[in-house]
Amino acid sequence: MEENTNTFQGTFIDLFAGIGGFRIAFSKEGYKCVFSSEINKHCQEVYFNNYNELPYGDITKINPKDIPDFDILTGGFPCQPFSICGRRKGFEDTRGTLFFNICNIIKEKQPKVVVLENVKHLVHHDKGNTFKVIIESLEDLGYWVTYKVLNAKDFGVPQNRERIIIVASKYSKFDFNKLHYNLTPPKVKDILDDKIENVQYLSKDEYTLLDEVRQQDSGLLFVGYRNKGIWKKGIRPNTEHLSRVHRQPNRIYSVEGIHPTIPSQETSGRFFIYLPEIDKVRKLTINECYKLMGFPEDFKKSNIIGEAYKQIGNSVCVSLIQEIARQISEQGLLMEVKSNGLQRKIVRTFQQSLFAKIG
Repeated sequence: MEENTNTFQGTFIDLFAGIGGFRIAFSKEGYKCVFSSEINKHCQEVYFNNYNELPYGDITKINPKDIPDFDILTGGFPCQPFSICGRRKGFEDTRGTLFFNICNIIKEKQPKVVVLENVKHLVHHDKGNTFKVIIESLEDLGYWVTYKVLNAKDFGVPQNRERIIIVASKYSKFDFNKLHYNLTPPKVKDILDDKIENVQYLSKDEYTLLDEVRQQDSGLLFVGYRNKGIWKKGIRPNTEHLSRVHRQPNRIYSVEGIHPTIPSQETSGRFFIYLPEIDKVRKLTINECYKLMGFPEDFKKSNIIGEAYKQIGNSVCVSLIQEIARQISEQGLLMEVKSNGLQRKIVRTFQQSLFAKIG
């Protein structure tokens, strides 16, 4: 991939690295990666092919003392339920989870900023307990913590993908209100490949187009569905075309709108688009899926097509994370300033009230 030419901003580590979405984003903004960790062997191979670095494997086997010093910790971590037993125990509640390993690294290395990404429903996971412990643990480690659900479509890619971003910083709070949003997202047609080969087109009898099409508030333009023989028992009237287990792959969206979230469990690329100018329905190419996530054209994908689909569905939107990286620098989060203890106490009180409502 292209070398970064931006002014050096600082260093970061890439945990639960996947195929390096965080790495691309932060590197574009002038940050240097000094350590990475990813347990999946297929992801490790792709990571090495793109960055010439083989990530460390199991994060539970990492001694934090062995990690080079760094400014920012990044990671799209798995969420697991924590046992809080009705009492606030913060950092101690993370024991036995992968988040505990993140906390151990933070405690030992004391980074200036921590950036974590997860699905938006994290706030409701385990009746809100998981999210509560995550925030309180970061605060107990001495950080200001802010968070917000962001959508990839607001950062230059035509995909409706909502994810929660948590930013913990030692010296001052990260302000999400300062993010630069793209209020007019591109359309799917803007990222389509100019030349395609061996792509799957559907015949007319394999799909049904809707008589009336209406663009959804999200920007999705649902125009039809694939005619698939599926279990229809217990399905509401007029939704027979939707799979009982995994509905989105049976829907067809117009390239004049945006695309739904590329799921992490996808391994066969069941994403079909309608091209009105030629009145045809075809499958998205794997390259187009990567462009929907903001990955560069020269990114080296897995040679195993199922892994390539799964890896991009598990990744982060590069352009969204790049804006976070840019704002960390612009907001001066890497510069040490005196914190206001009273303000921190007020913020904690407000967050505890919020957690009580979630629970």
